Amino acid sequence: MTLAVVERKGVKSTVDFPYIPGLSSFREAPALLQVFAQLDITPDVVVFDGQGLAHPRGLGIASHMGLLLDIPAIGCAKSRLIGRYEEPPPTRGAYTPLYGRNGQVLGAVLQTKDRTKPVFVSVGHKMELSQALAMLLHCHRGYRIPEPTRLADQYAGAMRRAHAGGV
Repeated sequence: MTLAVVERKGVKSTVDFPYIPGLSSFREAPALLQVFAQLDITPDVVVFDGQGLAHPRGLGIASHMGLLLDIPAIGCAKSRLIGRYEEPPPTRGAYTPLYGRNGQVLGAVLQTKDRTKPVFVSVGHKMELSQALAMLLHCHRGYRIPEPTRLADQYAGAMRRAHAGGV
């Protein structure tokens, strides 16, 4: 598996849904669906900057979009929405379970880089947690967040600047 960029697409859209914590997929899904409809190549897996099952409603953006697109999806968030955990050791690859209210495993708290804050990983769709952890560790290139979401964030920022007349 390589991390080569094979395709970049984007849309300029208007957001109609208000900002409500925990409901980001309702704001972002319409534009994301437009972008995915433009792709010439169907991704093998998609990493979302957000939650999957580790969500107060059990259906974060990774789960929601994975279901809508019917492709494997992983949620990799910078902060926890729900659950309890013990801090993992500060070495790359270390992780601890993220537990729900009834003791079920909702995801994992993953150390992607030595001595940095961990990320919160939860499966979205068609993915086992062990697969998600292995894939995310493979997708890190010296930053805290996985390379796919880091590059997507950079591209979205460039698009915003271009539409604002700043590039």
